[in-house]
Amino acid sequence: MENLSEAQYAYLLLTPAMLLLAAIAFWPLLSTFRLSLFADSLGQANVGEFVGITNYVAILTGERTALLPSPFLPESLTVGAMFNSALAVTLVFTVISVFFETIIGFVQALVLDQEFRGRRWVRVAIILPWAIPIVVQGMIFFLMFQPNIGFLVGTSENPALLNQLGLLTTTPLANAQDATMIVIVADVWKTTAFMALLILAGMQSIDRNLYDVAKVAGASPWQRFKLITLPIILPTVMVAMLFRTIQAMRIYGLIETVAGCTTIPSLSCLVITTFNNRMLGSSATIAFITAAIIAVVVSFYIFGYARGGDL
Repeated sequence: MENLSEAQYAYLLLTPAMLLLAAIAFWPLLSTFRLSLFADSLGQANVGEFVGITNYVAILTGERTALLPSPFLPESLTVGAMFNSALAVTLVFTVISVFFETIIGFVQALVLDQEFRGRRWVRVAIILPWAIPIVVQGMIFFLMFQPNIGFLVGTSENPALLNQLGLLTTTPLANAQDATMIVIVADVWKTTAFMALLILAGMQSIDRNLYDVAKVAGASPWQRFKLITLPIILPTVMVAMLFRTIQAMRIYGLIETVAGCTTIPSLSCLVITTFNNRMLGSSATIAFITAAIIAVVVSFYIFGYARGGDL
């Protein structure tokens, strides 16, 4: 060990963690890929015969659509077809929710980074939605948008304000487009606090002397934000967005409690419904494709992080 370089010694220390990660993460992923190479079997057997990449070709080309609970790819570029596709719904949900969570979380972090009276109570108010369990949160939004029960949705005879403005139908939880927007709002309401806390932690690590020097030099608040806060906090924001993107791509619990997978298809919903229908080969194939999509998204984040000179 005395002859090892610093890099070799570092890799040696990381070896136990890498082996543990391989056993916990990569082995199930390889097992899923192996299972995806077998055909579905509706009989007593768990899987059918070995078919290679036939499942991938059938799902990605739409040949398997008639057998799936919901289409993997949109059948056309219409709004109805997009919100009926598991891939399209997942991407729409991920992009919109992560965008608004980042913007709102950044603003909340900027507010919480200031010294003012009652800041502790403001922090509690911001964190409170994040502490609510997903099942409870889902039931809250389910009841709020349930006709004849929720105050945000009326009936055809007595429509509520959102119905009159044309933002929602009178049965939004039975409409894929409306239900998806409701789930996005619910996710933003809950998870913005997570983004705010991560970004706030990065802001708290900034040396306050930098702001003092900038004030002496005559820098305006906008210039201090643009030249000090934003460049330093940007890597933290990217890491927070990475975590949220991975979580959003795996959305399931909130969908199931608010409107159900039959109304809002997502990749995770499609994996679970095909598995429950004993379509094990198709379920494993969709799960592995989902993992591959997440890996591509993570690669983009890492590439952007590295271009900033931090890796």
